[in-house]
Order: sequence, then structure tokens, then C-alpha cells
Amino acid sequence: MSGADVELVLRSTRVVTPDGTRPAAVAVADGRIDAVLPYGTEVPPGARLEDFGDDVLLPGLVDTHVHVNDPGRTEWEGFFTATRAAAAGGITTLLDMPLNSLPPTTTVGHLRTKQQVAAPKAHIDTGFWGGAIPSNVKDLRPLYEAGVFGFKCFLSPSGVDEFPELDQEQLARSMAEIAGFGGLLIVHAEDPRHLDSAPQRGGPAYADFLASRPRDAENTAIEGLIAHARRLNARVHVLHLSSSDALPMIAAAKREGVRITVESCPHFLTLTAEEVPDGATEFKCCPPIREAANQDALWEGLADGTIDCIVSDHSPCTTELKTPDFASAWGGISSLQLGLPAIWTEARGRGHSLDDVARWMSAAPARLAGLTRKGAIEAGRDADFAVLAPDETFTVDPAELFHRNQVTAYAGKTLHGVVKSTWLRGERIAADGAVAGPTGRLLERNH
Repeated sequence: MSGADVELVLRSTRVVTPDGTRPAAVAVADGRIDAVLPYGTEVPPGARLEDFGDDVLLPGLVDTHVHVNDPGRTEWEGFFTATRAAAAGGITTLLDMPLNSLPPTTTVGHLRTKQQVAAPKAHIDTGFWGGAIPSNVKDLRPLYEAGVFGFKCFLSPSGVDEFPELDQEQLARSMAEIAGFGGLLIVHAEDPRHLDSAPQRGGPAYADFLASRPRDAENTAIEGLIAHARRLNARVHVLHLSSSDALPMIAAAKREGVRITVESCPHFLTLTAEEVPDGATEFKCCPPIREAANQDALWEGLADGTIDCIVSDHSPCTTELKTPDFASAWGGISSLQLGLPAIWTEARGRGHSLDDVARWMSAAPARLAGLTRKGAIEAGRDADFAVLAPDETFTVDPAELFHRNQVTAYAGKTLHGVVKSTWLRGERIAADGAVAGPTGRLLERNH
């Protein structure tokens, strides 16, 4: 340790580092990790010791796919409630999606509006994606220079009129522009022709909704995305992969050198179509939760590295918008506070370790966004941590969640993994179900 500069030492018999889990003492100075040292290292004079016993010290989670909806649809969520829920769930950094807020993040002016709203409300560090829509190619470079981490587009209708989808020609134009300055394009990949030709029946039956969002819509969109990325040498990222059918083509593209990464989400990896009751639209999302066999294949894709990371796609709404009709209900799963225990519950049953979970939910999302100070417990990184009791269980009670609207597909589920505390730059921001006031910072790509 560098001694006098160290203010805090966090100690656990299980510290998850890039080199594996081991007993260690983590020295913190000025909000950064100063060193990761042997467990029994003497604590410097004047430094405070926090000993977590056998609870696991994880790097703070990084969630690069969150719909905060603020300003404009704050009755759906908001920066205060979203970041508070994230802190309670062990997340220390999130990136906000450009749509469902009013205005959407499609110009520099709109970005500044969103930053002004977020600044006093953020409990955790918060950054922003820009949006790529048909009318804003000219705005992409200025947005990038203003600090967005990349650009989100849809290939099928987004669900909100102010954020229209790109057709194939517009996709190529936006992708070429973004590739020209070295940016990242993140894509909601469902092909509208397949959606239009699928049977569209309203009502409460989940089977009818599932049929309306076929795997072919994802597969075709991803195939086209790979072709554009190959031709333009562009960097692209597939959002919320649901169809396991697309895994072989994604793996082949990666082997070929196409610059493509992929995420999936807790709901695709822990919930199955077979368990969704009719009328239970808290399970509705697009693309949809598919069958158990599909889920098994997604886990295989995680294990072999075809899928890079797991992020929430937290997309909340008011209780009223979750009508019992799958056709008219708002599509989105609220899971920001529950992602870590949901994934750990499933992962442990499939033989995966917390090292794997930290890689998927912290290191890989940080790498995706270029957050070089986040995502690992190693010297030089921000002192962001989640302390987890991995063998403790709890039953999800929606009334105890910090999301603005207590609607969740996880209600009543018993999960393994209780987040005991969350730390941001060496300060405890959540402990034992209570969250401190907002101390998060706004992040920009170029800082």
C-alpha cells in the first residue's frame, strides 16, 4: 500500500478479481483502488477497515441498457428512482437509453436537457447513449463529441412516435457515418417484414403474443446487420438477444473478424415462455421471452463467449399500461434491482461461478462502453463494489422494490444472493435495503 494516502481497506475471504476469486484486502485512496493485496496485509495507520467476512466483494455492476424515461415520462420511472433501485441491486454505473424520455437523446440540445435533469438525482454514475433516427445523421458526430457512448437505433417500430426506426438504407447511412468517427452502433434487431407477416392476435394468451414476434424477425435483422458491419468495417452491438437461432451466425461473424458484440438480459436467461400465465403482461417484452430450450442455448452462448454481456433492458411503465391484453400492453420488464440475484440464482444452478457473473455483468459491459475506470477490482479502477451474500435467499415482494412502479415479472420468486451493500468510489451508497442520497456523477465518453 502507498500508506498515508489509503483511507479505506475492504477485506473479504472472497474478492472477485480479474485473476479469480481469492481472499484479499482492497486498499482505496481518493475514490480509486490503490492496490489489491493479500488478505492479512496490515491496515495503514488512519485507514478504516471494513471486513465483510465470507460475503463476496464483487466489482460494482455496469448496466448499459436502462430506460430511465426522464424527463417527459417520469410517471414511468425517473433518474431518482431508477438509480436508487440500481444502487440497491449492486449496480454502480448505468447508461441511459435515448428513447422513452421527452425529448429523446437525438441532438446535443436534447442531451444537455437530459443531463441537467439527471445531475441532481443520480445515486450512481450515469452516462447516455445517443439515438440514430432517420432525420439526425447530421447530429451524430456532434452528439459523439458531446460525450454520448454510442448510438441506439431500431429496425422495427420502437413503440414511441418520436423515435422512428431506420430502414435498411437509413441503417447503412447512419452506420457509415458512425464508423467514420469510430463510434459504436447498438441495434434493436427485429425485421419489420417478419413482424408484419406474423399472426397478430390480441388478447391475454401469451402463446399468441409469442407467435407475433417470431425468431425469424431477429435472425433476419441480425443477418443484415452483420452484412452491413462487414462491408463498412463498423462496430455494432446486438441488443437484448432473445433468439438462440442467431448464435451460430454471430459466432461465425466474430471468427471472421466482424466487429460485433451481443448482450442478453436476465429475463431471457431466467424466465421461460412456458411459465407465463395468460394475461400476465408484466412478462411482455420485445423481443419476447421464449421457450426453455431456447434459454438453454442462450446459456451455452454465454459460456462459449458468443454472448458478451448481460444487462437489464429495464423498461418500466405505469401499472395501468400493463393491461391484460398482450397486444396493447406496454412491452418492457422491470428488473434493475433484481438482475444480480436473478442471474446468480440461474447461473449457480448451471454450474457457473460469481467470476462468470462479474465478467458478464461488470467487466464486459464496461468494455463495451469504453468505461476504462469501471468493471473490475484492480489497481487504478474506481472503487465501485457490490457486497453479496451468495447463499442467502429472499422472496421478491414488489412493494419492497425501489422502482417507481412496483410491477415485476419476478414477483413471488425466491432468489439466491442478497446485496448487503453497494459502494461508489469508496463511499457506501446502499446497505441492508437502505439507499443514501444521490452522489452519482454524470459520465461522458471522452472523459
